[in-house]
Amino acid sequence: HRVTTQPNFYATYAIVGCMVDVTTTPAADSMKLNDGRNIPCIGAGVLRIDNGDVAQVVCDALEVGYRHIDTAAGYGNEDGVGEGLACAGFAQGENRSKLWLTTKLRDSEQGYDTALRAFERQLRLLKTDYVDMYMIHWPTPFDWRSDTTWAALRELREAGVVKTLGVCNFMPTDLDRLYDQVGEYPAVNQIELHPTFQQREVVEYSQSKGIAVQAYSPMGRGADLTAGGEQLKQIAARHNASVAQVILAWHLAKNIIIIPKSAHKERLAENLESRSIKLTADDIAFIDSLNTLTRAGHDPATFSYS
Repeated sequence: HRVTTQPNFYATYAIVGCMVDVTTTPAADSMKLNDGRNIPCIGAGVLRIDNGDVAQVVCDALEVGYRHIDTAAGYGNEDGVGEGLACAGFAQGENRSKLWLTTKLRDSEQGYDTALRAFERQLRLLKTDYVDMYMIHWPTPFDWRSDTTWAALRELREAGVVKTLGVCNFMPTDLDRLYDQVGEYPAVNQIELHPTFQQREVVEYSQSKGIAVQAYSPMGRGADLTAGGEQLKQIAARHNASVAQVILAWHLAKNIIIIPKSAHKERLAENLESRSIKLTADDIAFIDSLNTLTRAGHDPATFSYS
């Protein structure tokens, strides 16, 4: 099974004011990955944004300066993301080369043949010619198929329709199991990571293998905004910033890629501005001290995002 189908139509979508002036919206700072490609350090996540609403969110994100959009088959909104990219002028042509677009494989579609078929469908929904990163969404160690899935991802990379290969929620044992079978580490490991759940062992192990770490739920689904009490508010006040911006700046100071989610244009812009905040060593040490062992999300040892 070789991937041959490409999107062959690009509709015009009626989202008012959506076309983005790229001359006024510079890309976020980037990080070089182990495959030599550069990924913007801040992206817009679209988890739990309905397919009918996400096109406008994507347009807004691109308008305020994002050049990194992160979605997944499991989110059920790839069609809307593609609509937003097409409307904003980022689905094709020169603008497409300025955008980093990530999507992820459904766990139920892991495996060689099923992954190839799934990607073909996803690419049509996204209304573009390639994705910058394709990821295994969960390791499912109880139903391990990452080795055969990786073979499909490699084929997609060789065909040029995927540029970078990544994984999500892989623990050190999962990363080693994959490497032992395929002889390659992913470029990115996307994990739940925020001040009250820092996963230091996973971060340190991933980075020791040259794998960039990307944080989802970087503010603990909002719970971490109050985790530091008054002291975190005081840090924010000293930087003339919001608590959310301080938390995002902490991630960036740790060389973590972040994909904060918001459906509001003003908050999207605020999150992006966190890259200009330079925290002190004391600021970082205080946020480090908030670490616990409590997840906000699912356990990779038992969860499957079907």
